[in-house]
Amino acid sequence: MVRIKICGITNEKDALWAVNLGADYIGFNFYKNSPRKISPKLVTQIIGKLPSFTQPVGVFVNEEMKAVKRIAEKCRLNLVQLHGEESPEYCRELQAQSARLKIIKAFRIRDKESLEGMEKYSVDYYLLDSYVPGIEGGTGEVFNWDLAAEAKQFGKPAFLAGGLTPDNITQAIEKVNPYGVDVASGVERTPRRKDYDLMCEFINRIRTKKL
Repeated sequence: MVRIKICGITNEKDALWAVNLGADYIGFNFYKNSPRKISPKLVTQIIGKLPSFTQPVGVFVNEEMKAVKRIAEKCRLNLVQLHGEESPEYCRELQAQSARLKIIKAFRIRDKESLEGMEKYSVDYYLLDSYVPGIEGGTGEVFNWDLAAEAKQFGKPAFLAGGLTPDNITQAIEKVNPYGVDVASGVERTPRRKDYDLMCEFINRIRTKKL
């Protein structure tokens, strides 16, 4: 079964909508320049209202390791997504210092050369996103899914992101067969508010196809 991650959650209502509709992961963005930025205090409050089976994910971009650890501990996160230019060494050190943390490493895919070096990352999951200059995630742009399928050669469970919507999600999964899919802008009314109907349609198209 394909896992579903709804990212860029900024409020309790949207988080509960996502979980009740069947999302497996809920993403909270701590990147200071993101339009979906959220505070650790609010994330802690939201997580306290979610069912225990929900897997919250903290999203960071080129953040100092001590800040990642501090926020993960404060919010009781077991999963962090590193969406910047974090090195393999950074990821290894974070794992060594925080053994309970699982790491999703995001890669912005522009061309085949973007896949080079991915195997050096000893992380738990990959996330494959579109490359748009100056934008770290939530681009709303699709990239070449053939490259996403190629990335499976490295043997890591991978989330597919980048411009996914209710209209293209079935095709994307059939093409790539990812471990999971990640959506933010594709189910939004505005960058800080999700659209219930779009989330419902997105999730239903995955679940009803039994992909």
